Amino acid sequence: MNAMLEPGMLVRHPAQPDWGLGQVQSNIGGRITVNFEHAGKVVVDGSRVALVRVFGI
Repeated sequence: MNAMLEPGMLVRHPAQPDWGLGQVQSNIGGRITVNFEHAGKVVVDGSRVALVRVFGI
């Protein structure tokens, strides 16, 4: 799933619900940069965390 994430898509981190909604900034080599509402810019290792895509917001 993470391989399909593109800039602009909205996601949530399953283990960090308090981070809020995040917008994918980049996805390069499995390193996904996401700008979260309450955590700011975070680089996620896509091989360790399966981000959850959010639809219909």
